Amino acid sequence: MPEPLDAALTEVRALLMDPALTRAVAAGRRRGHRPSVIRAELRPVTLKAGPRLQIATSDGARPYTRNVAPGPDTATAVDELLAEPFGNWHVETADATLQLRVTKSGEAQVHRAATTRPTPTPGGNDRAKEYLLDPGDELFAEIGGSAAKRRQVDAFLRALAATLPDELTGPLRVVDLGCGNAYLTFAAYRYLTGRGLDVELIGVDVREDQRRRNTELAQRLGWAEKVSFTAGTIADAVVDPAPDLVLALHACDTATDEALARAVRWEARWVLAAPCCHHDLAKQLRAHPAPAPYELLTRQGILRERFADVLTDALRAGLLRVHGYRAEVVEFVDSQHTPRNLLIRARRTGAGGTDVQRAEYRELVDQWQVTPRLETLLAADEPPAA
Repeated sequence: MPEPLDAALTEVRALLMDPALTRAVAAGRRRGHRPSVIRAELRPVTLKAGPRLQIATSDGARPYTRNVAPGPDTATAVDELLAEPFGNWHVETADATLQLRVTKSGEAQVHRAATTRPTPTPGGNDRAKEYLLDPGDELFAEIGGSAAKRRQVDAFLRALAATLPDELTGPLRVVDLGCGNAYLTFAAYRYLTGRGLDVELIGVDVREDQRRRNTELAQRLGWAEKVSFTAGTIADAVVDPAPDLVLALHACDTATDEALARAVRWEARWVLAAPCCHHDLAKQLRAHPAPAPYELLTRQGILRERFADVLTDALRAGLLRVHGYRAEVVEFVDSQHTPRNLLIRARRTGAGGTDVQRAEYRELVDQWQVTPRLETLLAADEPPAA
């Protein structure tokens, strides 16, 4: 529920002045206001002169860092930052985490959580693994999810963190295609707003009961103003205006192709898609003899299925490059958590594909006598040749 902004900022100040502070980030802007800097990050450091509060700010052109002595200087610096009309604060101490977002009406949406500490292991390494979103976060008490699913989501968020530029500011519109129970949807919203971004996120799933469930969760979390859900297919769901960032975690078989095709149509700036099963090309490979000298690759069923996985994702990445994206296929989580652990990560460059890229793609599909679903979907958007 919304809270008075002054009271919430007083709570933020107390945490910023707490000796147990580990990190804080302020970013974004309130409606109708513009801070003097676009982002500020605070963290304690120890210098030769003693402990200091390091404050790093950016005006969008260059960073500026200063180290402030404890006492009145720190209090003054903190008060100056709190007076700036930032739209978001994320504060972490050894004991607590607080996230504050200023609504359009000027009230505060606040989420508080206790910092989770690992249980010491005799003779083991007790250093906590640094999660982008701790598996013990109370968010998961609301949305559920197994331990394996939480690890997948955290790993996906790490890939997202490596994709978005550090200097990213301003509103960010995100769509999660094939969102299911919306584990990734809610976690991505928590992470992105924690970075100080003004995020609007839409989850798409074909099931109406999922839409109702996820909408109720968003309302309970106090996020319904910014996180919404729609029922429909990935290919046809209405998402307007177009998103900047497209996510898809384990959309099955050609549903991943539909997600990639929509991202290309939207000219989304970033795309992250973790494919699931790959039945389409596997079926096509069974229908034709393998080109020489590769018959050994497809003679055994299990090898043919695994090769179909590799071929499918290689062709998807190739098509994205042809359509103006820098694309790569990476492993985003250890295979012990899910065998479907590859991620197609793409960033729009705006430059069309080169003749070499088009030729190498065409040579591969012609040699194997396959027609990727993504090619069919993208070809349907192209005007007929004159």
